[in-house]
Amino acid sequence: MVDRYVTKHPKGWAVKEPGGERASSVHNTQREAEQRAKRTVSNLGGGEVRIQGRDRRWRDSDTVAPGNDPSRRATRSTEKGGTGMKAFISYSHRDTAALERLHTHLSMLRREGQITEWYDREILAGSDLDSEITAQIESSELFLLLVSPDFLASDYCYDRELRRALERHESGEAIVVPIIVEPCDWKSSPLKQLKALPRDGQPVSEWTNQNNAFLDVVTELRHVVARDDRADEREDAPMPPVRASGSRYRVKREFDEIDRSDFRSKVFEIMRRYFEGAVAEVDQIDGVRARYVSTGPLSFTCTLINRAIDHGTAHITVHGQSGAMGFSDIYYSFQENAPANTANGGFTIESDDYELFLKSGPFGFETNDERLTAEQASALLWTNFLDQAGVSYDD
Repeated sequence: MVDRYVTKHPKGWAVKEPGGERASSVHNTQREAEQRAKRTVSNLGGGEVRIQGRDRRWRDSDTVAPGNDPSRRATRSTEKGGTGMKAFISYSHRDTAALERLHTHLSMLRREGQITEWYDREILAGSDLDSEITAQIESSELFLLLVSPDFLASDYCYDRELRRALERHESGEAIVVPIIVEPCDWKSSPLKQLKALPRDGQPVSEWTNQNNAFLDVVTELRHVVARDDRADEREDAPMPPVRASGSRYRVKREFDEIDRSDFRSKVFEIMRRYFEGAVAEVDQIDGVRARYVSTGPLSFTCTLINRAIDHGTAHITVHGQSGAMGFSDIYYSFQENAPANTANGGFTIESDDYELFLKSGPFGFETNDERLTAEQASALLWTNFLDQAGVSYDD
């Protein structure tokens, strides 16, 4: 059995372990602190939550049943429609460029209200630097660590921010996600126990296109946020029987044409937003002009002009409709306003017994028969589009 206490704190309301001096988390309201304490106790196998009033007297207690998956980590403390999962970004100031790229790639999660990130640039002039960082560490639910040689060498990053983040991770109060930005000896640190991003812990700096590395990070973070969303929805539901903590369920199913049509629409919308945002970003580069135009509910066209070279103009038109002239489900032409009966390549929708996914069509990119997410297909197509105008991404 695990117990947690909710007590008054100078910055709001705190959740503490019995006999502990340090708060495991601090919240603006007593209700938020109670919710966090109950989730933690439930995640760790059940126990009691005791509430201490402003007068320091114990005034209430609640027995909490174990959750259906004791290994489940913390869920977001905001109400639905709030500001999303609060993320603390820990980094060395020598890695500011990586911080800025991560901040840019998190833009869609911020727009959707899925995540709110904090890092030390948010501290106002005149504020107590140390106490402000401590308060943010104690109230955050997600820690994004930009790991590099400089991060590991920083006493503040390693001995303070990392150590406390891991303590809260182990207690079920938060989730820690290492993001490897430069090659370093991180596997000799406590981080070796965690899943590191990007894929397989390959440092961001070693990716040919570092945008793809950060896209992989964001895709994984979406899974983290979605997992917490599902936990929030289950919070008030009757508890199912306790299962073995290592069990995971996948249910076989068949996908009909409606499923495929819905998936196609979702993929097209993700690709449309990706290109619209990327065009707006690259249009800020000196000597480059870029334009995005929606040409219908299931098509768009883009133009990119690199004024620094001859023949530095590229066009692309993307269509999202199945069965047109035998083309793929999402297909593209490297010409402006291309009609629906032309294509230079495409992505087909395929499935296994459990999920739908994309693959490059019979003509187009060589991807070694790799299954792709909508985000990965978007990045692949965008990179090829840039190359045609003599533009590449270089951090």
